[in-house]
Amino acid sequence: MSAAHPPGLDPEQLRGLLDRERPGLVSGPLSARLIEGGRSNLTYAVTDGQARWVVRRPPLGHVLATAHDMKREFRVISALHPTDVPVPAPVLLCEDESVIGSPFYVMEFVEGVPYRTAEELAVLGAERTRGVVLDLVDTLVTLHSVDPAAVGLGDFGRPEGFLDRQLRRWGKQLDASRNRDLAGIDELHAALGRSLPASPAPTVVHGDYRLDNVLIAPTGRGGGDRITAVLDWEMSTLGDPLTDLGLLVMYSQEISLPDSPISTTSGAPGHPSAREIVERYAAGSGRDTSAIDWYTAFAWFKLAVILEGIHYRFTLGQTVGPGFDRIGDLVPVFIEHGLTTLQEG
Repeated sequence: MSAAHPPGLDPEQLRGLLDRERPGLVSGPLSARLIEGGRSNLTYAVTDGQARWVVRRPPLGHVLATAHDMKREFRVISALHPTDVPVPAPVLLCEDESVIGSPFYVMEFVEGVPYRTAEELAVLGAERTRGVVLDLVDTLVTLHSVDPAAVGLGDFGRPEGFLDRQLRRWGKQLDASRNRDLAGIDELHAALGRSLPASPAPTVVHGDYRLDNVLIAPTGRGGGDRITAVLDWEMSTLGDPLTDLGLLVMYSQEISLPDSPISTTSGAPGHPSAREIVERYAAGSGRDTSAIDWYTAFAWFKLAVILEGIHYRFTLGQTVGPGFDRIGDLVPVFIEHGLTTLQEG
């Protein structure tokens, strides 16, 4: 594949579809590049030399059922775009696999930077780093304040029994990717099931809410920054909002593995502590966050399962991009953190 024709996306086929469905949108031949950083769905930047768009499609090869649903992802950004939640404008959903080999969707290209590591975030300095992370918390509060029924998402999920179904779902995802022994992961799964908390009222949940799934851009006013877009809605649904908070807390803690391809940003100067993040969310949302240790342990478990699925695809030669050879080493670290969080807080 050439640089303008990366694996998984044929720009000529894409242009043909856009010319048919959105005549006049594209003004010349399309070229595309794979955007680095994604570990699951593939994301491409596409341009005709004048305008830019983004294409999202499932990964090549091994795909777990319901894990890479383009229609759901497109639906949620379409519903949230008119609200105060910053999401890219939707352009087109294509469920015809004959176009590029899988369902996919097109959305607008939004300016901004995803900060994936503490080193990247540290460049902003302590004051801007603190502001960015607190804005991340406040944006989560905004998302969880959206009335699902008011934006056409009243049937977007089944909130009743959400946590129990989540545990069963991720257990099944784990079984679908098992090809090695993982000490402690079944113990963690069982312990989470024995201590399910009572969920608050359901909201739209992102499912993978963290700093490197948002774009940040300077405001131009006093050196501040703002979130320009929340991305990667593949796991979104209606359910327990504290699952998003637990994941954010998880990513606010250190992962002790050198050269880890999965990074937290907590080491950046000015980064708020996990406790301050929880308190900020509680104050903004009015929700009881006393069971946050369970939600954080669940986040460690869920990420362990996701990473094991990615490692499984790597062993089959079905991943695109660098860093996948180290994913498998991370899974036991996530399991250990989950057990420790659940047992010790």
